[in-house]
Amino acid sequence: MSALNPTALEQGLQSCHGCGLLSRPADGAEEGRCPRCDEDLHFRKPKSLERTLAYLMAAAACYIPANLLPVMITNTSKGSESDTIMQGVVLLWSPTGWPLSIIVLFASIMIPSAKILALLYLVISVKRGSIKNNSQRVRLYRMVEIIGRWSMVDVFVDTFTVALIQLQPLMSVEPGPGLLFFAAVVVLTMLAVESFDPRLIWDSANAQEIQDEVPNA
Repeated sequence: MSALNPTALEQGLQSCHGCGLLSRPADGAEEGRCPRCDEDLHFRKPKSLERTLAYLMAAAACYIPANLLPVMITNTSKGSESDTIMQGVVLLWSPTGWPLSIIVLFASIMIPSAKILALLYLVISVKRGSIKNNSQRVRLYRMVEIIGRWSMVDVFVDTFTVALIQLQPLMSVEPGPGLLFFAAVVVLTMLAVESFDPRLIWDSANAQEIQDEVPNA
């Protein structure tokens, strides 16, 4: 056991992801349930890296059609027009609509790709047993966890627009296939965030610390 920085795992303590309570499993039980909220407790999330990587690969596969296929189809007496996410950003750009255009650009294109790359970096760094920049990597994970909740802005904007603009038979708006892929990207990246266990970031550093102490014992 590390004498300098003993971890909860080394001391047989489990942290609840639901309420944050730190507790010890009952005698004879490997893992238990939270005595406060009755949530299942795990020392580490089962197959965290494998599940996170699988969700990321699925999200990356959906990200391409989400940006190439139309997310909104406008039907008028002159015909039908379809717009992708980037085309929607361009159409929203105006002296009064540029703030919404920037929000959609960040929420629909930049944030999803940044989430995928950031989580991929975290998975690879843990797989390689990196012991550098642990605090920064945990902050990166927390940032992805918080910012990712705003990724549904584009879905909300398109759904709100479809609900508002229904002037049949003169004009109607309906969602396009790209919106389904984009929603899949959002859900899959959220699942990837939930699957990743940030405690794994510290495990490599703790193992290295133990190895450094053994020769000096």
